[in-house]
Amino acid sequence: MASSLTASLNPASSPDLAKRAELSAIDASTKAPALYFLGSAVLWLLVGTVFALIASYKLHTPEFLGNIEWLTFGRARTLHLNAVIYGWSVNASFAVALWLMARLARAELRHVGLLFIAAAFWNLGVTVGMVGIAIGDSTSIEWLEFPTYATPILFVAYALIGAWALITFRFGRAKHIYVSQWYLLAALFWFPWLYSIAQVMLVIDATATRGTVQGLVNWWFAHNVLGLWFTPIGLAAIYYFLPKVLGKPIHSYYLSVLGFWSLAIFYNWAGVHHLIGGPVPVWVQTAGIAASFMMVVPVIVTGLNQHLTLVGAASALKYSPTLRFIVFGGVNYTLTSLAGSLMAMRSWAEITHFTHYTVAHAHHGMYAFFAMVMFGSIYYILPRILLKEWPSAKLISLHFWASAGGITLYVVVMSIAGIEQGLSLNTLPVGADGKVGAPVEFLKVVADSIKYLEMRTIAGVIIAIGHVAFAINFTWMLVQPRKAGATEPTLFRNAPDLEVAR
Repeated sequence: MASSLTASLNPASSPDLAKRAELSAIDASTKAPALYFLGSAVLWLLVGTVFALIASYKLHTPEFLGNIEWLTFGRARTLHLNAVIYGWSVNASFAVALWLMARLARAELRHVGLLFIAAAFWNLGVTVGMVGIAIGDSTSIEWLEFPTYATPILFVAYALIGAWALITFRFGRAKHIYVSQWYLLAALFWFPWLYSIAQVMLVIDATATRGTVQGLVNWWFAHNVLGLWFTPIGLAAIYYFLPKVLGKPIHSYYLSVLGFWSLAIFYNWAGVHHLIGGPVPVWVQTAGIAASFMMVVPVIVTGLNQHLTLVGAASALKYSPTLRFIVFGGVNYTLTSLAGSLMAMRSWAEITHFTHYTVAHAHHGMYAFFAMVMFGSIYYILPRILLKEWPSAKLISLHFWASAGGITLYVVVMSIAGIEQGLSLNTLPVGADGKVGAPVEFLKVVADSIKYLEMRTIAGVIIAIGHVAFAINFTWMLVQPRKAGATEPTLFRNAPDLEVAR
């Protein structure tokens, strides 16, 4: 193990003085914008968690806060969704993407003051959008609920932030383009394309699309934001931190190439499988089904590449907080993606459509994969820009087990609830005399799901405990003074053979 984090970050302590000095300068250039993005992300995470608990509790106790208009289930659930998507997830994505791009391109961030202003405007846009939803100005289009007066602020802010990442790449001194950079650059182009088209077709000019086409565009946008924005950011982080922490290269360059291009080609079509059985042309549904099954290719090769990189070094999971979060997220990327392909089967869709199963699947991807990878990335990045370590390994451990245990319980419980719900809605009882009886009453199906909804709330409370532990540790780290002399890296336990990567 490296003698200390301070030593590993001190250019004068390395035989490669020029490289150490360069990395230190790069990290210093990212400090201000990264801290702003990460601080905003943590704040929005807590806000989203509060609304998530309110919405979850109201599902089985609807009278809870029933007299407060802006806390009705429709608004509380929408506020939760937008806080965690555009507040927590996008802010964390910006911080991780900018830091990774600067590190991989070997370029310092330029004019960080303007980038700081862009970050402030992004969060202003999210705040305006959240207030708009709370007062009843929501567009009622899933993942696009922010009112039209918030959207221009987000567009301008994103344009500046995305431009800064591209400028950093353009002026980089690295001789190679790494797989993580492919994913970052692709995501930076894909998101504005998705968001602008969806805004024009569904919000700005609502008469441009009507009826079935609205559903197609909405699912195209919502599904691709997960697959072509959050997924590339998450995979870029995994491809960087997994070999970085282990101190070994990624297993196969060629598998990473195959994984990237198959994701880029097939994912764009896959969201249509959520409209199976709807008033959508059959050929469109079939194209979505085919693309969903072709998504098995990038999922398998990416998972295989990560697994083979970890082989022989899995013991590091006992010690490294970053590795534990990253591997958990990587495993769940494989699982949730395969589950998504399974949902493209018409026979399976007949059972799981319009049930709690789809809710479980959405949380599986956005939290068990993406959020956990972002947590692991933050645990690695923050010490390197602040030049001090996390104050409490116990809080990190509590965060991991609460988040991992809570989301696992959530996904399992809601998946079972959805399957049971779908079977009840689709199955006609057959009596002893062979006669087919009346279908199960819908209200009985709802009543039977209450026990699962109560367990969902318990899972949410467990996750919330993890978020509070994370926020306390984050704030504690910001306010604690830097220690004089050596600072030991934060590990779950002592590991003499685990090096702290620079």
